[in-house]
Amino acid sequence: MGQILRIMSYDRAANERNAIPGLNLLGNTLKWHRLDDGVMGGQSSTLHQVESVDDGDCQQILHFTGQINTNGGGFCSIRSPIEGGLPSDTTGIRLSFIGDGKTYKFLVSDGNKSTFGPSRRSPSWQVDLPTNKQEETRVISLDSFTPSVIGGPLDTSVKLNPTEVKEMGFMLSLKLSNGESNPVETFGSGTFPFSLKIRSIEVVQASDDTESR
Repeated sequence: MGQILRIMSYDRAANERNAIPGLNLLGNTLKWHRLDDGVMGGQSSTLHQVESVDDGDCQQILHFTGQINTNGGGFCSIRSPIEGGLPSDTTGIRLSFIGDGKTYKFLVSDGNKSTFGPSRRSPSWQVDLPTNKQEETRVISLDSFTPSVIGGPLDTSVKLNPTEVKEMGFMLSLKLSNGESNPVETFGSGTFPFSLKIRSIEVVQASDDTESR
């Protein structure tokens, strides 16, 4: 009964209305809302925020943090719409971040929604994002993304079309992008906190071999 009540009380629309602006992409400010396992009756919670820093060019970071509860659930995520999609010659995404040693996922989709996330006709595309407690910059090729539906991989030869990407996000989940379990060593067990600080997100384009903010 408790799980059913949590599903009924989970207000996804309110999360989207209360989105937090942070970081820029292609000249637009991204607006981040949380999507936790409460949508399925879980008890995990995200407490994302934008924090100011004073270390040269980077003026702010997006701090994806909160608490995972594996009792009846096991994921937290933040998502942001991407106005206008990605350029057609996009070849990858450059991420700069500082993690806590856990393996997160970076994901993109066309933004379509169903009760539990992207619909079966519209997969999310995911890639694992291991962290090592140090500042890292990584270029993620679009070819490395795995299509997924309802937390499991989708066996398809369809390629990711950057012009159809209208949403991106970060997730900490019981499952990796290939559908296998995220090991305890890179996820956790029971109830535990997490922390991923995103410094920048940039698009890598083939046309001029540069990154655009």
